[in-house]
Amino acid sequence: MTDAPSPAEAPPAKASGVKSAELRTRIISALVLAPVALGLTWLGGWPFAALLAVAAVLMAWELAALLPDISMTMRIMLAGFALIAIGLTAIGGPFVALLVSLAGLTFAITISILTSAPVSSPAIAFPYLILPLVSLLWLREGDDYGRIALFWLLFTVWATDTFAYFAGRGFGGPKLAPRLSPNKTWAGLIGGMAGAALVGAITAIWFSLGSALGLAFVSAVIAVVAQAGDIFESALKRRAGVKDSGKVIPGHGGILDRVDGLVTAAVGAAIISTLHGVTGPATGVLLWP
Repeated sequence: MTDAPSPAEAPPAKASGVKSAELRTRIISALVLAPVALGLTWLGGWPFAALLAVAAVLMAWELAALLPDISMTMRIMLAGFALIAIGLTAIGGPFVALLVSLAGLTFAITISILTSAPVSSPAIAFPYLILPLVSLLWLREGDDYGRIALFWLLFTVWATDTFAYFAGRGFGGPKLAPRLSPNKTWAGLIGGMAGAALVGAITAIWFSLGSALGLAFVSAVIAVVAQAGDIFESALKRRAGVKDSGKVIPGHGGILDRVDGLVTAAVGAAIISTLHGVTGPATGVLLWP
């Protein structure tokens, strides 16, 4: 007959059980939500716009909770202008969407000044929420290239996070931004860039898009931008004194926790496409000589 575990030995077993339960929850959430998100991304058009609209409202509430002194009126304004921007972009008016959003930002800052609320809150919230939404819809324009562009962007961000995690754990070394995100290392950043470059090269070769080296380089740049987004969201959470941006996704935290890298990566890809000057938003970021 084996001895019963002493009270001092019980907590580790309990902790292990809690971690196993959390892991199961994370896996179940991913298995349920990922196919829906990927399926709507594949369809594009209004189904994809509807996905972003739901995300926009949830992200607006989470973001407002991370910033100081945002009133309920300001939250509603932020979500409302995000939905307007999505609608305008979906009907082919991304630049009009940005102009309307700029007007909303100006109005929000004016209200903050008149009510002695922090101007920094709307100044951060409006661009942080609306620019990625407009960028994602704009890049998804069209059927083939738009679909490829969005899936390339998603897999680039995922590869960045995955390779950064394993490179950081495996090599360790100097911290990237210890005061903002203590777990990030330079080794992780380099690993993330390598993973993203691999995704870019495979995408270019698989779909015969042009220069694999060119898209690999762009993907590596996007990896840096995605990591910057991750660090920025971590800084917002540390400032607010919270571990997660929300609890909407069981086992995963909030929406912002899952898309922190994608938020900045989408804007970065849109800027690269605009500067490249090739016809079409998707081809502007995918096709390189």
